[in-house]
Amino acid sequence: MPLETTPLETTPLETMKFEKDGYVGRLTLNRPHLLNAVNYQGALELKQAAQGISDDPDLRIVLIRGEGRAFCTGIDLKELSAGGTPQDYFQVWEEALRIFEQAEKIILCVMHGYALGGGLQLPLACDIRIATEDCLMGLPAAPESFVPGLGTYRLPRYVGLGRAKWMVLSGENIDGRRGHEFGLVDHLVKSDSMDQEVEELVERYLGLSSAGSLQSKTLLGVHKDLPYDEFLEEYLRRQAIAVASPDHDEAMNAYREGRNPVYSAKPANPTNPP
Repeated sequence: MPLETTPLETTPLETMKFEKDGYVGRLTLNRPHLLNAVNYQGALELKQAAQGISDDPDLRIVLIRGEGRAFCTGIDLKELSAGGTPQDYFQVWEEALRIFEQAEKIILCVMHGYALGGGLQLPLACDIRIATEDCLMGLPAAPESFVPGLGTYRLPRYVGLGRAKWMVLSGENIDGRRGHEFGLVDHLVKSDSMDQEVEELVERYLGLSSAGSLQSKTLLGVHKDLPYDEFLEEYLRRQAIAVASPDHDEAMNAYREGRNPVYSAKPANPTNPP
């Protein structure tokens, strides 16, 4: 018999909290006294949360943010410098980010205050990045003599190799406005109206979270990894899933009736195409 799993919203978490409201999940990093620096326990919980989110058939939109004055300042340097961070921290962390990257959900991430090191690596693995204009973001690991994770893999895909090399090798930070100019930030919000603007974005993306959108996310994630013929085959498979979904029926009904579609059915399962 398969093991029963505990829903994420009822799972005790020490370093973060998760709330579920219908089709929307909200994951909040919750170590505000340390600017949400991530210790080993936090890496384990992030992977647990990522897997729970990925496995939840109801969720379509997930919002990740940080409690307090900052989104996240990356790995907990106090624990690391004291020798309390096992080497597999880095693997657990990357496994968590990869789950978010591949999850059949639209993952939004809000950056405010500071988004440094792992605090920028995590948004890079999300689908949509939101930042306040004055948020400071960067990957300062290299000047501290370690590698800024697979930020070295993802960052060039958003800002280009030249800018990625400058950010990683210099360790310098950029603000939200410059991040938006670079293509690193998708939506700029103001600090004093951040909550309201973020909620409006959540509602906007929820209204767009059709089976077609969720299948499109997966295709966008592999567009540089598959040769054309394999990509075409994968596209046709996922197009069949999208067209056979209740969401497609709703979209066509809404078009005929002159209204906006309301997607309420569970997303299609890509492992069981029609």
